[in-house]
Amino acid sequence: MNKKTIAILFGGCSTEYEVSLQSTTSVVQNLDQNKYEVLLIGITRKGEWFRYDGGIEGIKNDTWHQNQHCVKAILSPCKDMQGIIEFRGNTIKRSKVDVVFPVLHGKNGEDGTVQGLLQLSGIPFVGCDTLSSALCMDKDVAHKIANSVGVKTPQSVTIFEQTSIDEIVDLVQPLGFPVYVKPAKAGSSIGITKAENKDQLLQGVIEALKHDDKVVIEENIIGFEVGCAVLGNRDLIIGEVDQIELISDFFDYKEKYTLETAKITLPAKIDNETKGRIKEIAEILYQALGCKGFSRVDMFLTVDGEIVFNEVNTIPGFTTKSRYPNMLCAAGFTYEAILDQLINLALEGELSDAEY
Repeated sequence: MNKKTIAILFGGCSTEYEVSLQSTTSVVQNLDQNKYEVLLIGITRKGEWFRYDGGIEGIKNDTWHQNQHCVKAILSPCKDMQGIIEFRGNTIKRSKVDVVFPVLHGKNGEDGTVQGLLQLSGIPFVGCDTLSSALCMDKDVAHKIANSVGVKTPQSVTIFEQTSIDEIVDLVQPLGFPVYVKPAKAGSSIGITKAENKDQLLQGVIEALKHDDKVVIEENIIGFEVGCAVLGNRDLIIGEVDQIELISDFFDYKEKYTLETAKITLPAKIDNETKGRIKEIAEILYQALGCKGFSRVDMFLTVDGEIVFNEVNTIPGFTTKSRYPNMLCAAGFTYEAILDQLINLALEGELSDAEY
């Protein structure tokens, strides 16, 4: 059987660089070596691209870029090339690639930037396309689209760097305190704060503006967060619904990756009728935002039983302990089967585009 060459992009010029290293470690360890030839392309925090042919430990402990196994490399945007170009001394090596799997999180990886390069390259790739990735990354725009298809979202206001303090206070007043202050385009809860008063609001805006030039301020939803794993292009598979149980104020970056006080309950402790509604809304949002391949749709379930959209993660955390694969595993998949399915979906998407 001819092996498919899978180029895995990892690291990234992003505040979620470390998360990518964790996800990549699991993906590489679980790809079927009998089916796939793995080609690792690491991107440093500074945005340098390298072909890495060292061991997985170098990725785990973030020493991969210091390794003699690294050579400068780029992904060619030329469709005739359809591969990776490596610069080895005075020679240039081309490696043809069948599928690219961007195991990247946050800016410059999950926001449509890399996806645009991949679409130019003509190489099939795992996950959402350029437009869908950009739409989902922008919380303000994603909420507007959700509203347009009848899905409830938190009341919110959007501000920018030039918005004055007086304007911010006036805009937020109808929401009441507490509110959540969020960079519009960031992941893993980075830059998000909870504000109980005016001073905390303004400090939160300053913090959020460190990560983006656009800030979304949302009302506090009384309830808890639920998640839904969606897999597929046209025919969708919906995983088991999970639930986040919190002791602290909210599910921030530290809690997401340490679970010191938070707990992920799978399956969620809710009735089947509510689970059905959550899955239905997840599918509506997935399609409305143009997702394909995979995404995790996060929502709130209020104390009154209302379902309120939070966000879509187009490249969710992907370790063997992460929420997305675990929700599908609870629905009968194995981690290895999820990887196989994602690669097949990328190839299926290439055929569909060609037909179109």
